[in-house]
Amino acid sequence: MIDTPSDLVDQVTRALAEDVGTGDITAALVPADRSARATVITRESAVLCGRPWFDATFRQLSREVRIDWQADEGAKLAPGALLCRLSGPARAILTGERTALNFLQTLSATATVTRGFVEAVAGTACEILDTRKTLPGLRTAQKYATRVGGGRNHRTGLFDAVLIKENHIAAAGSITAAIRAARGLTKVTVEVEVEDLAGLAEALAARPDMILLDDFSLEDLRAAVALNRAHGRPVKLEASGGIQLDNVRAIALTGVDVISVGSLTKHVRAVDLSMRFETQ
Repeated sequence: MIDTPSDLVDQVTRALAEDVGTGDITAALVPADRSARATVITRESAVLCGRPWFDATFRQLSREVRIDWQADEGAKLAPGALLCRLSGPARAILTGERTALNFLQTLSATATVTRGFVEAVAGTACEILDTRKTLPGLRTAQKYATRVGGGRNHRTGLFDAVLIKENHIAAAGSITAAIRAARGLTKVTVEVEVEDLAGLAEALAARPDMILLDDFSLEDLRAAVALNRAHGRPVKLEASGGIQLDNVRAIALTGVDVISVGSLTKHVRAVDLSMRFETQ
């Protein structure tokens, strides 16, 4: 089982606050004692993700809402598949519908895209990583969805690992100086981004924990892997930049250790889900 983030409840609370505000004035048209039943289906193929957020949404509105899931977290869904059945106070189900579906369709989107990339590199030794290119306020949720999709999380934020990029190198004076400064300041993982083989050679000499190969061609990626293996103390290599489903396997086959893909969380197209109320 994949651990849910510690701020899940807070995410749901904020989402409900921005939608419900001072109260759902439309749901108030329904008698307070009215019960309802509903089902949620998907209109397209997807990987299900976000059940804990869906559950937490209705839990905050009414403990009387019952949710009977018909599909597991991480399950592959065909178009028309039934995800769950709901029953309970009609007002609570009506009020929570949009917020619950927003979480479910967004996180399922990230998990679905991630699963596609993971399957594309299956059989290689390469792993798919996410990035910090996430929806504001939903980083931990999307990184959870990446794991559900079979990918692995890169650093969570600016606080848990060092990633020295072009502007950091320019400010520090060189790749070597930037890595040396990072080693003197922290004990966490130190990664540096390089843009060519000369930069890679300098980085290897400075001995970071990981090197990001930014927008390298396939030929240069293979050369980078060979140079790294020939080095006395090889490090993990990450490929990034221009990663698509149609080229990710070729990149993985160059021998890099990991591939980071910003589109897992950045280019989100929500999965098409629908909640349908049943007549009483």
